[in-house]
Amino acid sequence: MDRLLGRTLDELVSAVRGLDADCAADLVVPLADFARGGGRRMRSVLAWWGWTVGGGAAEGHLGGAALRACAALELLHCFALIHDDIMDRAEHRRGAPSCHVAHARAHRDRGLLGDPDRHGISMAVLAGDLALVRADDLVAEALEELPGAREARGVWRQMRTEMVVGQFLDLNAQAQGSRNAEAALRIDRLKTASYTVERPLHLGAAMAGAPDGTVAALRSYGAVVGVAFQLRDDLRDVFGTTGTTGRPGGEDLREGKTTLLLAMGTELAERQGDRRAIETLRAVGHEGAPVAEAARALERVGAREHVEHRCAELAGSGIAHLDRIGLPPAVRAGLDEFARAAGTP
Repeated sequence: MDRLLGRTLDELVSAVRGLDADCAADLVVPLADFARGGGRRMRSVLAWWGWTVGGGAAEGHLGGAALRACAALELLHCFALIHDDIMDRAEHRRGAPSCHVAHARAHRDRGLLGDPDRHGISMAVLAGDLALVRADDLVAEALEELPGAREARGVWRQMRTEMVVGQFLDLNAQAQGSRNAEAALRIDRLKTASYTVERPLHLGAAMAGAPDGTVAALRSYGAVVGVAFQLRDDLRDVFGTTGTTGRPGGEDLREGKTTLLLAMGTELAERQGDRRAIETLRAVGHEGAPVAEAARALERVGAREHVEHRCAELAGSGIAHLDRIGLPPAVRAGLDEFARAAGTP
């Protein structure tokens, strides 16, 4: 996957350089470095497992086409991260400055005209757009050669739509200061679980023309394990370290994100009559909110324990869904391991 993605990015840099050398150097090379330099290739691996489970060939002409479609998920992920960081005003990603911050710094270092921050955001929007366009190109080219092209196109279309709706729900809930657990889980389902686990598995299986029962089991696994994956990330954002997350801790609290962790913390604090915790958690998302104190309040009222338990519960449910279908031993082991990792904060 790394080799294929590297060739794809090299081709993109070369194509843009043919149009404008500065655009290639200033916009596309940093995007290519970002795509190459981080990430676990998780989504593409899950899509490949879906293809394998569906009966797709591991090698040859069809296997190569399927692999290109799987690689598109890495570029789709880059698009999502770059735009998400702009919306969240996140300054770090993968242990380095986020895309818009890096471009703003380059603007300042070169002494260019205009507002560096506005320039950085504009460049990052373009980089994200280019990643999405190239992802669409890769999928369109690959699916021309695959047996389940029609179904797979529908999966790709639905996945992108779910990403946008999930991001809207995230922004909308944050703006409203929502502390609703059901809303938080719906955001997790559409914004993260869909394009991180469920739809990659679905895409791979659809490309291979997998039976309905196989597709249903994989999607059921992906829906619950994907939510567990997001809940684990929510916990790590608040209670983890920069070394494990690649970004400063507490960003979700500073931004007032509607997470299950915050929703349950608020609910438990009110149920227990913990006035100090209630006031602290209600202040989350406002300027100057005490993030460290909010983290302590979430632990004190039992929200951390509740979400950790939910992670493990969802992971176990996902593994049980796999019992409905026969899987190659290596794929079954991989999916079991992924679920266990998602269920372990």
